[in-house]
Amino acid sequence: MEPADFEHYESIYWVFTQLCNDTCAHCYNNSGPKGERISPEDCLAIVGNLPAQLDRLILSGGEPLTERPKLFAILDALRNKYQGKTQIMLQTNGDLLTGEILDDLIAHGVTRIDIASMDRYHKKAGARRAELEGLFGSRGMSSDNTKPLIEKETYIMTGGASYGFWGANEEMWLGGNWARGRAMQNKIWLHDPEHNFCAILSGGKGFLGGTDLPQELSIQLWKINPCCPGTRFPMGDARTERVVDVLARMSKSEIMRQINQGVPYQMGESIGVNESYARERGRVDGNICLWCDEFFEKHYDMENLQPRPAVSPA
Repeated sequence: MEPADFEHYESIYWVFTQLCNDTCAHCYNNSGPKGERISPEDCLAIVGNLPAQLDRLILSGGEPLTERPKLFAILDALRNKYQGKTQIMLQTNGDLLTGEILDDLIAHGVTRIDIASMDRYHKKAGARRAELEGLFGSRGMSSDNTKPLIEKETYIMTGGASYGFWGANEEMWLGGNWARGRAMQNKIWLHDPEHNFCAILSGGKGFLGGTDLPQELSIQLWKINPCCPGTRFPMGDARTERVVDVLARMSKSEIMRQINQGVPYQMGESIGVNESYARERGRVDGNICLWCDEFFEKHYDMENLQPRPAVSPA
């Protein structure tokens, strides 16, 4: 595929800050009061490197409302770039949300807000839900469940501004599953090598397109990834590379095409790392994301899209 093939892209999930007012035990990117940040200039450079046409952009963290000046600068740049044709969604824990901030978000083009803290991991554990529902209702926003956001036919919300509530759980989404960050440190990741995170929207499936899921990639600060957990090494740097160029480069790799199909246990077949070996390593590692890490550390060079020099198992 050529860069032009990706100039119209369906969905990007961008964690533009890892600063957060909370320190959740399960957080996959180690967000917290000392969370990693990037400069406003880097953020604007990333906006400039996004595809020319983008159906939706999900802004997340960390807690995006801890860096409101940066957030509003991003929103202004997105409005200038896309002229209101891109759906802008915000994921927040809701702790810092007030009526005044909500009005500013709506004025800056946000049309969907998801409160992602309805669980035992977060500080308030859903205690503000009724208050926030009243706040959203007072601005004429409609509620729904999260299912339409992950289906190919209905990943774009219609009918005006909306909101939703969800939270972490052991089976899906953030939960105790991704063997990353604080979840890894606290040993609350899901020890199940048969649970294929790659085959859901938050995983790698569909990032190049052509599957039954919406086309989506993740940018963690500046790191371009096929999935939210992120591969061991990023596909590219959104501060200095156009996203479409990175995707075009990845589309030429058989390994990345297998991730696009959501089958990471098969991704090494073309370089001699067969599925039976991969599944055995997954059982040892205890998690499919950890097998993916091992694969890129030992067998495949993401930067050069070439097998690593070490002899791969037959």
